[in-house]
Amino acid sequence: MSGRRPGPYDDRGSLAPGPGGLPPGPEHQVLKSLLGAWALAACAPAEADAVEEHLGVCGPCADEALRLREAVGLLQRPETLDLNPALRTRVLDACLERRPPRVPVPAWAAAYDTETARLDALLQDFGDNEWHAPVRLRWYEGDEASSRRTTVAGVIAHLLTVDGLVAVALGLEDPLGDVKPEHPTPSGRTEAYWRAARFPPTRAVRGPWREQSHRLIRTVCFTGSDTGRMPVPYGDFALPLHDAMLDRAFECWVHGEDIAEAVDYPYDPPSGRHLHDMVDLAARMLPLVLENRRHHGLATPVERRLVAAGEPGRSLRLEIEGSGGGEWLIPLDSPAAKGSAEHEVAHVALDGAEFCRLAAGHVPPREAAAGQEGDREAIRDVLFAAASLSRM
Repeated sequence: MSGRRPGPYDDRGSLAPGPGGLPPGPEHQVLKSLLGAWALAACAPAEADAVEEHLGVCGPCADEALRLREAVGLLQRPETLDLNPALRTRVLDACLERRPPRVPVPAWAAAYDTETARLDALLQDFGDNEWHAPVRLRWYEGDEASSRRTTVAGVIAHLLTVDGLVAVALGLEDPLGDVKPEHPTPSGRTEAYWRAARFPPTRAVRGPWREQSHRLIRTVCFTGSDTGRMPVPYGDFALPLHDAMLDRAFECWVHGEDIAEAVDYPYDPPSGRHLHDMVDLAARMLPLVLENRRHHGLATPVERRLVAAGEPGRSLRLEIEGSGGGEWLIPLDSPAAKGSAEHEVAHVALDGAEFCRLAAGHVPPREAAAGQEGDREAIRDVLFAAASLSRM
């Protein structure tokens, strides 16, 4: 029996054209029905070969195939389909504008809620390689840049232990458990946690960090407004709870950038409102840091009598441009003095995110200011004081 298939095929096994050069009716309809799958590259190899051979002899099908291919090209998106980490924040903001939550998050805790959610969104699809990617933590000690090597998992362990300072102040469980750090500072707690672990941190640390951040937010939502003023000890200083939550939001963003850089992933700065609050916290802390640096011989001594509490004195105008922008008058001679435009001796202009990176120890003070005018020593003292706000 011959191996040749019945039907209108020529000697080569191809479809033979019918009268007038057009393929026979039934086969034409079958191949025409495959054009959509062919345009999507979803045909089996044999079907694709048959369709393409058919297009060479059938003008109407060739025109239809061209239109289908152009339509498929319009449907394909050239950009990445990865979700923007800020999407959750935008969706929540839009929802809350329409329907306030039954138990609202205090305004002073909103930045922490947002930044922990953004970081968690970045972490959710990480594989083992990303969790063990090397990260270098950077900060300033005195006037010298310092750093510490760890991994992405190690950074989350660091955030877990330092956020634990707020947890303990609120009466929640300490993530250190029975581990006793030599020094109850953020770096002392982190080093104690790392040392106590039998193995380096892994992706398993995400669960405790995530759950603790949720507990912190739930707790502050159900406490009274006066809770924001309760002190949170940091070992060698203390912050009121509302500032401590903002400090934790700031560090969560900064280390989120560290992690994103380690895995080569984009990570945006906080929203303008939250960035402004972070700049404000740093600006309010600068006078105390300046005084501390003078005691240690790291800042220019005050050449005249200290200004009385609440009185105007020499000031530096800190101008923050862009997102989170604003102006702050930083008293230079005493932390109890009042910033005064009449006694302004220097002016520094910086981008908001760049100033926060300076305060995080990620930008050298000598390279930070985009614009400087006035007393050079005052400018240097303030820029180095800002870098001194950083810690591991």
